[in-house]
Amino acid sequence: MRNRYLDLLRAAAITRVVLYHLFGWPWLSILLPAMGIMFGLAGSLTAASLDRRAAGKVIVSRMRRLLPPLWLLGLLAVPAMIYAGWADQEGGIRPSSWKLVLWILPLGDPPGSIAGTDVWEPLWYVRAYLWFVLLSPVMYLAYKKIAWGAVAAPIALIAVLDKTGFELPFGRADAAMWDFATYGACWIVGFAHHDGRLHRLRPGLVAAATAVLGLAALYWLHDHPGEGGYDVNDVPEAQALWSLAFVLLVLRWRPDMTWLTHMRPLDRAINLLNARAVTVYLWHNIAIAAIWPVLTVVALDDLGSLEGPVSLGATAALTAVAVLAFGWAEDLAARRRPRLWPASASEPPATRRENAAGEHPATHAEARPAHARTGPAHGEDTVAWAGTPAARADDVTNTEPYPHPPYPNAPYIPGAQHHDPPNHDPQHHGPPAQARRATAPEEPAVSWFGGQERE
Repeated sequence: MRNRYLDLLRAAAITRVVLYHLFGWPWLSILLPAMGIMFGLAGSLTAASLDRRAAGKVIVSRMRRLLPPLWLLGLLAVPAMIYAGWADQEGGIRPSSWKLVLWILPLGDPPGSIAGTDVWEPLWYVRAYLWFVLLSPVMYLAYKKIAWGAVAAPIALIAVLDKTGFELPFGRADAAMWDFATYGACWIVGFAHHDGRLHRLRPGLVAAATAVLGLAALYWLHDHPGEGGYDVNDVPEAQALWSLAFVLLVLRWRPDMTWLTHMRPLDRAINLLNARAVTVYLWHNIAIAAIWPVLTVVALDDLGSLEGPVSLGATAALTAVAVLAFGWAEDLAARRRPRLWPASASEPPATRRENAAGEHPATHAEARPAHARTGPAHGEDTVAWAGTPAARADDVTNTEPYPHPPYPNAPYIPGAQHHDPPNHDPQHHGPPAQARRATAPEEPAVSWFGGQERE
């Protein structure tokens, strides 16, 4: 069973990004620090991959899923910017620059024309994500050595940068360094979410840490407001502290999500956003830029009080067109069968019903051998039972384990006997090492933005 709470967080973060870019309301950055959430979820998924596969294979797999949708955007956007007069603009990077290679491998921000700012400006996230993936093997080793000290390291880096005024010689490198310092703690908290360390913290301690970090962020924001006022997106120090506080809180929480299966429209929307998150992110800013030209053509450019609702509806409609036209690139990148509109409803949780004889037929979980039903320690988010798809899959963080003891969203098996499986290590909760490391290329896996792929 997929962890629908993580799906909900991802969908909420993507929605908040679109709303912020459309309306520019500073309070949205405080209400929901979307980028911090996205980096935190990605860190958890990457840690799950590193526990099961060699670091090189994890990096290649992540890059393979990320880059094709970007290449498709570049294939269309770069010629369009050149046709619109990129070569004749004053200032900025010329279309003949070697930096065009960053559209293929975005180790720096891909360049573009001034008129095409809405196309390339949001791509900083792709560049930052790629660097986090490349550095994750080293970051994960550091996390295993110093635990929460690794979470504090990026925050300490920001303090050093503020104190010393240190800058890297190239603008793109300096931007990458600051993004690492701003969101690195969120990425590493994802590690702690994956291995259960975060869930083993007392709720009161997490609440206290969240309060201290949040107050520090707001205090800094009050004394150092950005150009847009009290907008944490303009102030890296406040963004780092506020995002870390928020990610600690939301990833520590484990709510019961069974209610979602009874709200089919919302459930379908969440599935769609998770399956097309990359496409929505890459194309929504272009949809926003196209709103007024489109409304002008249809003579609806003078809307008065209806401007906000119409702009929102037009953004949703134009983004949906992009999903229909270009979303298939995500499926191909993830080695899935291409789908036009992946908004299917989720399967409801398994329920036990009496058969004609008045007996309860065995559920899928109960049909397993007793040792296969033995779950990981409370707080872990991975399933890797020998012989099951999850045991052979990469990136299965966003699945619900069969718990011991049970917790929301997982089937409870009354009277089930839990025995240690063969080769069980009593010092390690969960399945044997062979099952944890087993891989099978043909099995589905959870991708970096929550969809499923075939390795």
